Amino acid sequence: MKIKRSSYFGALGRESLYEISMNADHSELILFIHGFMGFMDWGSWHLVSDYFTQNGFDFCRFNHSHNGCTIDKPSEFLDFGAFQSNTYSKELADIDSILNHIAANHKTYDKIHLIGHSRGGAMAILAAHHWKEHGQLGQICTWAAISDIERRFPVGNELIQWQKSGVRYIENGRTLQELPQLFEIYTDYIENKTKLDVIKAAKSLADKLHVFHGSKDLSVPKTEAFELASVANSQAHIIEGADHVFGSRHPWKKKSMPEYLQKLCQHTLYFLKMKKAS
Repeated sequence: MKIKRSSYFGALGRESLYEISMNADHSELILFIHGFMGFMDWGSWHLVSDYFTQNGFDFCRFNHSHNGCTIDKPSEFLDFGAFQSNTYSKELADIDSILNHIAANHKTYDKIHLIGHSRGGAMAILAAHHWKEHGQLGQICTWAAISDIERRFPVGNELIQWQKSGVRYIENGRTLQELPQLFEIYTDYIENKTKLDVIKAAKSLADKLHVFHGSKDLSVPKTEAFELASVANSQAHIIEGADHVFGSRHPWKKKSMPEYLQKLCQHTLYFLKMKKAS
């Protein structure tokens, strides 16, 4: 197994970090997309990479170019300028960039599967919709995904105040940092509403979409999982007892995944293998 950690150039040419685990015998890749206030080395994601590479897939996890982390400090939110100017459109551009980078610098795969956590799940759906006619597109698995972007924005007076000031601050529950977010992310959504319609994109993916959610998720209600599954004529797979991060925390110092995340990976692998065999 070869593991390479390097950088790619994402939205607006901004350099960011990625790690890819490769085996010469593997012909399929899983691209893992982290969520809001997330990063590639969060919690147990490295163990998720190990799990899938041990089960026949190459695996790539990467930092979004404007997630607030840096090349030198890929697990800390130190670049407020990048974080505050992030948009959903930039994250979609990052996914295109990392896939192009892998094809140019590593190898060409028979199939590329997408796994996205939380907001990353929505990004996986949108990216897959954009890429759905491509012969390499494999399965899309969402873990605790949001089903709608507009619901993430404030309404009424709070939205008006954000527009007036141009910036709002969101607390990171783990680090207690007050992270800035420009009104640009809202205007980007309004200007690109059709392209960023998660439900419409999910509907177009049909049997390629597999939706997973924790029954005790307090960050994204499981009703959003049912919503995604319904439009794709699929089933929402609920991990009973699991929270938004499936029992993981950051940092994660244990050598094995938490029970709920292990179960999630097993269920996800079942669908990847089943579709591979069909």
